[in-house]
Amino acid sequence: MRKRLKILIFLLFFAIPLSLGKHVYKEAHYQQVWCSNNKGIPEYKNADKTRVDCLTKTHAVEFDFAPKWAESVGQALYYSMVTGKRGMVVLILENPQKECVYLERVKFMAKRLNFDVDFMTLDSLTKCKEQN
Repeated sequence: MRKRLKILIFLLFFAIPLSLGKHVYKEAHYQQVWCSNNKGIPEYKNADKTRVDCLTKTHAVEFDFAPKWAESVGQALYYSMVTGKRGMVVLILENPQKECVYLERVKFMAKRLNFDVDFMTLDSLTKCKEQN
């Protein structure tokens, strides 16, 4: 089982996703908003010089745009192992109607591999701006 998990993490971590074009905001913008709202440390540097997008008291959080869902799973699992915190993927859905399929894939993986999932949309950025 451990060998299979290591192989899966390796494959997911090094998966090369296809880019579907330009994004409305950069990934870092979504990270900053979510991390600030959840009292996390952005771009937390691990001992091996990798960086967790956001480290909270309980989670090592990886952010990615929806088409890069597989890469985000691998990174979240790796950062969980490195930090000792629970892994989490925050998937960025700029076009939720088309991209929900990716969220469902991450949720399926989360149930099997025991990590948490959240998501952000352009609407969630607007709501955050209104609250500040």
